[in-house]
Amino acid sequence: MKPVAIVGAGITGLTAAFRLAEDNIPVIVYEASGHVGGVIRTHREDGYLAESGPNAITETSRAITSLIEDTGLMRPRIYSNPGASANFLLHHGRLVRAPTSIPGFITTPLFSLGGKLRACCEPFIPPHHSQEDETLAAFVTRRLGREFLDNVIDPFVAGIYAGDPALLSVRQGFPKLSAAEQLHGSLVRAQIFGARARRRSGEIPKTAARKFSFDHGLGVLPNRLKERLGHAVRFHMPVKAIQDLGGEWTIHCPGQPPFFHSAVLLAAPAHKLGNIIFHAHGSSPGALAPLGDIVHPPVATVVLGFRRTDVTHPLTGFGFLVPASENRRILGTIFSSSIFSNRAPSGHVTLTTFIGGCRNQELALQPHGKIIATALADLQEILGITGKPTFQHCTVVPHAIPQYNVGFARYKQAMENLESAHPGLFFAGTCKDGIALGNSITSGHDVARRIRACLARMPEQAAHAA
Repeated sequence: MKPVAIVGAGITGLTAAFRLAEDNIPVIVYEASGHVGGVIRTHREDGYLAESGPNAITETSRAITSLIEDTGLMRPRIYSNPGASANFLLHHGRLVRAPTSIPGFITTPLFSLGGKLRACCEPFIPPHHSQEDETLAAFVTRRLGREFLDNVIDPFVAGIYAGDPALLSVRQGFPKLSAAEQLHGSLVRAQIFGARARRRSGEIPKTAARKFSFDHGLGVLPNRLKERLGHAVRFHMPVKAIQDLGGEWTIHCPGQPPFFHSAVLLAAPAHKLGNIIFHAHGSSPGALAPLGDIVHPPVATVVLGFRRTDVTHPLTGFGFLVPASENRRILGTIFSSSIFSNRAPSGHVTLTTFIGGCRNQELALQPHGKIIATALADLQEILGITGKPTFQHCTVVPHAIPQYNVGFARYKQAMENLESAHPGLFFAGTCKDGIALGNSITSGHDVARRIRACLARMPEQAAHAA
């Protein structure tokens, strides 16, 4: 059997390759850079651990757990500190704990009395049955009110997705919210009556799922997958073109002869897939080009270390997010050393701050020194930091998180059309199946299953050709 080509050695591509290799299906992973993991990058220095991308995996699916088990990473896996689960929101210059219960909602200063009464009307608001692609901002304002949008959803979207709720599609970016309204008529009723369905499916809601990493950071996972795949992972091999030969595929890399494959999985970021030339009967060479139009705002990650005595705030939580109305330059900060052990030397703390996104793209593209100074200035005021950093690390991802904005459905439809027209071609990853790290793992797991089924359907002589 000719190997399956996997374009991109991010976590989706590596997961798919690992699952296929388990079934003795040969694979070759083409990676343009010299490292695996995509945006997952772990840096260790002087007792500090800095994550330049995701900081944790949320265990929402059995596919995630089984990957950790099957790669032998159960022992180095570490769960987040249960005492660091609180999320804070910046409100009028001070950090306020986000409410997680009805009593907490009643007493929180995040909303006025009018705002609380408006949110309580949610179960009585009829569902929206329009076929138009509604923005998240419109959805939340319609169901919960403007204060809920400005004080909770806006900072959540900016800090977690680096996005703008006025642009994001609720149907594409938050499909469970849209489905909950249509199925139950109310988000409150969906929360109550949807629990039974989640238990039957084995799905764990994000609010209840545990977060984990590894003793030496998230980089442990892609590196372990690389070890298991061995020479199947090929670095510095940017794919410039792919060709459908009808039952067989070729991959074209600069300075290399064509490589022949039984199937092709495109698991690289969308902005890179858009540059690949596509040769196939019935499709134009630029069939993948529209994927390059998916918005990927830049995000800078600043990891700073401090002496614990130099930080006034107790840091007893997961971190904080910043609404646009606060007029700050940072999107939010994770209390990294409060969440996981082994993130800072004894007597010190590690803080991970995010800058840029759709809100302030230009700030993420400054020189690293200015980005660090920007983060430090806001942190000093918000957390009461008095001393100088004892550690600093800055990473900029020019094309970070794909935005599932209004109209995103056309990109998904384009990928589905290409898969239907060209059997053996597959798409997976953040451009198709969600932006969370857990989504990427599940996407790799699911696409491996689809590829296995496709190969099983191939004519005997094609599937087992030498």
